Amino acid sequence: MRVLGVDPGLTRCGVGVVEGVAGRPLAMLGVGVIRTEADAALGERLVAVERGIEEWLDTHRPELVAVERVFSQHNVRTVMGTAQASAVAVLCAARRGLPVALHTPSEVKAAVTGSGRADKAQVGAMVTRLLRLAAPPKPADAADALALAICHIWRAPAQNRLRRAVAAHHATKGRST
Repeated sequence: MRVLGVDPGLTRCGVGVVEGVAGRPLAMLGVGVIRTEADAALGERLVAVERGIEEWLDTHRPELVAVERVFSQHNVRTVMGTAQASAVAVLCAARRGLPVALHTPSEVKAAVTGSGRADKAQVGAMVTRLLRLAAPPKPADAADALALAICHIWRAPAQNRLRRAVAAHHATKGRST
C-alpha cells in the first residue's frame, strides 16, 4: 500500500509518502513541506497548497491519502487555516477518485509511539526508527506527514475487518432464524 500523508497547514503543509504493509518494514518514498507566504492572500495560499499536493500525487501515485483530522485549538485563525488546507487535500484526492482517511493527532501518536500524548520529538524519533532514516525529517510537519501515512498503513487492516463485520451484521439483521 502506498499512502500520501498530509499534515495540513497554510504556512507549512507537511507531505510524506510511505509504502508497505502492516507487519513488514516500511519504506519512505518522499517527504517534504509545501510552504506559502504568510502575507499572501488566502486564495493564493490555498492554490499553492493545491498545486503542491497535486504535484505529490502526480509524482508518487499513492493509493490513498491520509490527512490529519482537524481538532479544536485555542487559536481560531490556526484551526481555520488547518481546516482549509485539509479541505484542499481531500478535494485533490477526491478529484482523482482516491480514498481519504482522516486520523486524529492522538491516533497517529499512539500508532507510531505507543502514546497518544507523545510530543513532536518522540514522533520524529519513532518515524526515523520505523523508516530506518539517518535523521529525523525536518521540520516537524514533514515527520508528522510520514507518521500519518504509517498510522494508516498499520491501522487499515483492522479498520477494514471492522467495516466488513459491521456490513455483515447489517446484512443479516432482521432475518429470522
